[in-house]
Amino acid sequence: MSSLFTRMMDESRHDLYDIRTSAPGPAGSLPLTHELLMEAPSGDLFGLSQNVGMGWLPNQLHGKQVLILSTQGGIRNEDGTPIALGYHTGHWEVGLLAKAAAEEIQRRGGVPFAGYVSDPCDGRSQGTTGMFDSLPYRNDAAIVFRRLIRSLPTRRAVLGVATCDKGLPAMMIALAAMHDLPCIVIPGGVTLPPSHGEDAGKVQTIGARYANREITLQEAADAGCRACATPGGGCQFLGTAATAQVVAEALGMALPHSALAPSGQPIWEEMARQSAASVMELEAKGIRMRDIVTDASIHNAMAVHAAFGGSTNLLLHIPAIAHAAGCAVPTVNDWARINRSVPRLVSVLPNGPEYHSTVRAFLAGGVPEVMLQLRQLGVLDESVMTAAGETLGRVLDWWKTSDRRALLRERLREADGVDPNSVIMSPEESKRRGLTSTITFVSGNIAPEGSVMKSTAIDPSVVGADGVYRHTGRAKVFTTEREAIRALKTGGIEAGDVLALIGRGPSGTGMEETYQLTSALKYLPFGKYVSLITDARFSGVSTGACIGHIGPEALAGGPIGKLLDGDLIEIVIDLNRLEGSVNFVGQGEERFTAAEGEAILAARGPHPDLASDPALPEDTRLWAALQSVSGGTWRGCVYDTERIITALAAGKKALGW
Repeated sequence: MSSLFTRMMDESRHDLYDIRTSAPGPAGSLPLTHELLMEAPSGDLFGLSQNVGMGWLPNQLHGKQVLILSTQGGIRNEDGTPIALGYHTGHWEVGLLAKAAAEEIQRRGGVPFAGYVSDPCDGRSQGTTGMFDSLPYRNDAAIVFRRLIRSLPTRRAVLGVATCDKGLPAMMIALAAMHDLPCIVIPGGVTLPPSHGEDAGKVQTIGARYANREITLQEAADAGCRACATPGGGCQFLGTAATAQVVAEALGMALPHSALAPSGQPIWEEMARQSAASVMELEAKGIRMRDIVTDASIHNAMAVHAAFGGSTNLLLHIPAIAHAAGCAVPTVNDWARINRSVPRLVSVLPNGPEYHSTVRAFLAGGVPEVMLQLRQLGVLDESVMTAAGETLGRVLDWWKTSDRRALLRERLREADGVDPNSVIMSPEESKRRGLTSTITFVSGNIAPEGSVMKSTAIDPSVVGADGVYRHTGRAKVFTTEREAIRALKTGGIEAGDVLALIGRGPSGTGMEETYQLTSALKYLPFGKYVSLITDARFSGVSTGACIGHIGPEALAGGPIGKLLDGDLIEIVIDLNRLEGSVNFVGQGEERFTAAEGEAILAARGPHPDLASDPALPEDTRLWAALQSVSGGTWRGCVYDTERIITALAAGKKALGW
């Protein structure tokens, strides 16, 4: 035997073999009744045995059972030091929220249960094959959350604790589907920025900046060490994690002023106790998810998304939440209408014009402050019910004169010397400062089914005085993100180019997120003169002239999959009218109209290197097929059971099965 095996199976530990074969069991008796024994399912009765077996006191078994689900990851010591790392800070501390909520439920005579479905980190998987599982994970996690809820038939309410890009949307989808249960989302909050250093968005560009001699090796190492200045919470910018928290609150699924709280701090932990108390109150009042997530609350969430300048990834998540809730699924026209009517009011990373962190947005008043400003525009439905058990109108009346609002806004002035009105602006101030609306939907002969751009994030210096961004440039076509980032690092992309990344939609990569590219373009000196077009998607912290979600995707026959190096691409984005086009208008020295370009692309074959990524998991291939027949990206990449069953039945009939 090897020495390792001998040490591992050390036979000198005789205490290991002193094994008990029975135990006396818990003291006392189950509080059973004649009616329970005659009428209750055996599962309910055995559940009581399980509960006391885990240590719950028999005389406390009849309290209302509340299930706490979370995305907790990693293993922490009591002092917070790691035993085993989590995937990201966003799930590292959420166990503290679950614990605080459970203690509050117990204090109120309830019986808390807890379950976990951890989540990946989009930042950690950028540029790797891990990204191929990112968006598909959301559907899988929502399924498991729903199964866990249904697997505890005696639960009377559900709390969902989640923070980040896919775990929080999955939680919202799962809870929105619980039409007959009271549920509340507890957002996991945000991490703090370093006192001196780079935020977690900018730090993800150290490789590209080092390769282009923008920073030294030591500068990269120092910045990378300090970017996550506190151990818990989502990133410090208004990316997908922060936007999802904002949307949860705007939907009414989370308590007022709970999104973006600083992780680990007393106000953050108290929010968990308040949520536990509130969900028990909702249960007592008979307020259920069908009363909270409605067509009107979804409209409100879309309006708040526009006012914050939120991540384009929520165009995938809000429709999925609506689908789960049984509400009308927002269309592109709905998004365009709301973005034309709702101004952007929030100045945060990455949009600017002042790059405030998310904790400053929280101190400035967060979601209720933004909704208070939107109230005067008449774009909100104030009759909707919220997780507080009060209508939105009553919540906003409270917020306007609350001590919480006054004290936190004053704290922002004291701590950082920042005027809260420079973080969350009035509509009049926003207009005076020139803040543009959030999203433009772009079509053209390259994107006949449409595409999306976070147009508010285009560098103002490359936008014309008339508010129109115009770029005509030669395509540099890549079929893998690795090739594209190598070109950025080694001089293969220059000012004036149009970087076309193709075949990276649902069928190619699971619709990977390409922040590795968009972040590099932001922080390289020539980057603002480069446009990016792709059938993949972008991180919520992406900035610049980046057009994503192009449909049809290349591998579904979309014309983007027929582009070649040197093709002339014309991009026109009107930031005032929120209209745009992306067209193939030339090859070689030849120039032609968009209609002529459409005909040329139609006659072309696909790019010779176009193919699904060889590392694409079978799980993701299945996800891509199921979401495609369910309506694809514009319906939120959901699983529409009826449409899938119809498609399978038609396929079986056609195949003669």
